Amino acid sequence: MFESLTQRLQQVFRELRGQARLSEENIAAAMAEIETALLEADVNLQVARDFVAEVRAGCVGQEVLRSVTPGQQVVKLVSDRLVELLGARQVSLELSGPSPAVIMLVGLHGGGKTTTAAKLAKWLREKQGRQPLLVAGDIYRPAAITQLEVLGRDLAVPVHADRANPDVAAIARAGVEAARRTGRDTVLIDTAGRLQIDEQMVMELVRIRQTVAPREVLLVADAALGQEAVSVAEHFHRALDLTGVILTKLDGDARGGAAISIRKVTGRPIKFAGVGEKLADLEPFHPDRMASRILGMGDIVSLVEQAAAEVEAEDAAKMAEKIAREGFDFNDLREQFRQLRRMGGMEKLMGMLPGGAQLAGAQGFDEKKLAHLEAIICAMTPEERRRPDLLDYSRRRRLARGSGTKLEEVSQLLRQFTEMRKVMKRTGLLNRLMAGKTPLAGGAGLMSRGSNVTAPKHKRRKKGRR
Repeated sequence: MFESLTQRLQQVFRELRGQARLSEENIAAAMAEIETALLEADVNLQVARDFVAEVRAGCVGQEVLRSVTPGQQVVKLVSDRLVELLGARQVSLELSGPSPAVIMLVGLHGGGKTTTAAKLAKWLREKQGRQPLLVAGDIYRPAAITQLEVLGRDLAVPVHADRANPDVAAIARAGVEAARRTGRDTVLIDTAGRLQIDEQMVMELVRIRQTVAPREVLLVADAALGQEAVSVAEHFHRALDLTGVILTKLDGDARGGAAISIRKVTGRPIKFAGVGEKLADLEPFHPDRMASRILGMGDIVSLVEQAAAEVEAEDAAKMAEKIAREGFDFNDLREQFRQLRRMGGMEKLMGMLPGGAQLAGAQGFDEKKLAHLEAIICAMTPEERRRPDLLDYSRRRRLARGSGTKLEEVSQLLRQFTEMRKVMKRTGLLNRLMAGKTPLAGGAGLMSRGSNVTAPKHKRRKKGRR
């Protein structure tokens, strides 16, 4: 989402680092570039101006002007102010007090409230050990009730719904009572949205708030709305006194200005970010990590956390023991592909590495190629996956037909696999990979368009020399 803004800011930083010394003139030029970059990213005009003014005030201080690394000092100033703008620290949900804790989700139609309610229920159960209950409060869109019931069934989370009752506040109250009777400690109320804010909608939400006294009133805002998301947030905040924001569609191709603007305009923290369509694609919002991504510095902490969540230590130990005994084969490579997909794919992981987003673009990573490679492996017999040396020309032709790929792709996979094993053996990378400490070895090369090998070629001896 922040790719364009990241590129513009990095260009400004490169120019500043190239300066022997900073002056008020070149600082002013850099600040103008930063303001333009923020506005092009759809950041609110006043927010962009205030941000640049704060950075400029810090830059012209004698401590920066006399620094031996003035360019780096400016980068640090921008980073610090950006973290401050996004919220300074991660803010958790307020769930203390009498049970059940009530969370009310509000927002416009199409912002993703219903799906977000289910995502949040999953996160609360798996990460916080809570027992949630979902309440279908969108009575104007029958499909929303059905959608929530289906999601609840998939998650094994109960859903309270009453299609015959036109009083949404009464439905919410009944949902809280149902949670209390059944021992559920958290209630998530999915409310109705509109294509635009209207007085009737707001008054209905106010009645729900007065009836059930929610501990959290969270605005679910589509990050792709840009400037409009800011005005929506302001309106809801005035009427309902929001306690936080959940930004959805942060994995999209919008310019991302809403993420930078909403916290400043409302004064309320962004508590979660939706980063995909799956129910697991909801993450607590960490301002420092988001600022690091925006500035192109990566997010190693999130990458490590994600890898730890997907790779069980016991499973990794078993795989390492198996490979030490039998060697690395296509069964192991297929499992690594599936692990990579569970973690969001190579492009997402590269975006968490410092400079990784630019590297991914330069290398031309092709996520679709992963499915082709896995199809080839799945077309192999169990014996062929264990013993790649069996794959002669006739077997490779059969694999190409069985996987719907070309013979050249099958041969290329075999060459790359052979090189991967050589490199892993030579560098000891295999042990770290199987211990869950290293991302997929060679995965970038395997999914790169036009790539022939993943490992550096051995130096060839000159002809005639022994």
